[in-house]
Amino acid sequence: MTINACAALVERGDPDRFAATMAAPPIARATLFPLYAFNLEVARAPWVTQEPLIAEMRLQWWRDVVAAPASGAALAHEVAGPLHHVIHTKNLPIQTLDRLIAARRWDIGQNPFTTITDLTDYLEDTGAALMWLAAIALNAPNTAEQTARDAGWATALASYFRAVPDLTERGRVPLPDPSPNAIASLAQKGLQRLNAAQKARAMIPHQAVPALFPAWQTRALLTLAAKDPACVAQGRLQQSEFARRRGLAWRGLTGRW
Repeated sequence: MTINACAALVERGDPDRFAATMAAPPIARATLFPLYAFNLEVARAPWVTQEPLIAEMRLQWWRDVVAAPASGAALAHEVAGPLHHVIHTKNLPIQTLDRLIAARRWDIGQNPFTTITDLTDYLEDTGAALMWLAAIALNAPNTAEQTARDAGWATALASYFRAVPDLTERGRVPLPDPSPNAIASLAQKGLQRLNAAQKARAMIPHQAVPALFPAWQTRALLTLAAKDPACVAQGRLQQSEFARRRGLAWRGLTGRW
């Protein structure tokens, strides 16, 4: 699969991340799009079948691919092939990739998160890990890990809040405590981690900054969730199109996130 095809997959399945990545230099896009296409494939795996066993097999296939990225199956796959190149050339940590896949097993079953810690761990292993992997792929040093993870966790929380209505419609119980106070508290935790990341933005070298571009809407969305928790369940957690475009344009021009 070509980089353009990976980009097209992300554009269809994760348009906000696609828009953020298009604000990056072309050389960064070529590294990021295979990683984001992989994330999309893994995130979709539990939802494309009603059979839990088949969903488990899909996730296990990806775990096997990550464990042996140079295998014939990986090289021939439309997303796994380009991902192999990124894993190999950027020395991505296999354990982090594996945990990202394994965390998606929650999406297969009907069991709810029983505690806030369960949910925060899920976001850590998925969204926070993805942003750190993206930063590694753009040559960020190990000292940048906490900064990338803080921004990634906050961004993952905002995305998760936006997915709550759909998850509820599918019969899931997405929040361990759906009360307004609990939602506002979670949003505040996300803002705290985003604040920590932005205060430490100097830890992210210039070439790795595009890995954090997907955080471009995070502050606005979490601020709204903190002020109006009911908007989460009601599907109103979104910016106006004008605000979205203005925010993305500003980040593209300034390189800030």
